Amino acid sequence: MSIIKPNNNTISAITALPAAITTGKVLQVVFGSTSTAVSTTAATLIDTGLSATITPSSTSSKILVIVNHPDNDKNLGDCSQKTHLFRGTTFICEFSKYLNNTGDSTEQRTETGTNFLDSPNTTSATTYKTQFNKNSGSGTITVQKDNTTSTMTLMEIAGWL
Repeated sequence: MSIIKPNNNTISAITALPAAITTGKVLQVVFGSTSTAVSTTAATLIDTGLSATITPSSTSSKILVIVNHPDNDKNLGDCSQKTHLFRGTTFICEFSKYLNNTGDSTEQRTETGTNFLDSPNTTSATTYKTQFNKNSGSGTITVQKDNTTSTMTLMEIAGWL
């Protein structure tokens, strides 16, 4: 088998990528969290209390949003939840979960979250937040139950194609 020699160099002589190749470098990281319990039995979206604000350094930057929510269905019955991610008042994506209770008072705990690569096209301070509702069923959905913590990490990515 022959050895490939990029630009007529040996592999050990190559020390860096060419300048024209973008690498998706992380420019900044912002973290937000909340431990305040919020409950709903309604189909109307309400704030979870989780948000984080980032100020991109370039309009071409991407923002990687990573969200984790501990959730709970305490009441009898089946219950499903929809959680929405927003940039300001702009809907970004939805992530859902289904909680099935066994017909007794046993709590069902699960976590839900999402990763989303956003293109805000701004250099202004940009706030991301989550809202949730009870989509169906007879239960009560609670986020941040018993002092659990929901988290949001925002990463500004430069040089993304």
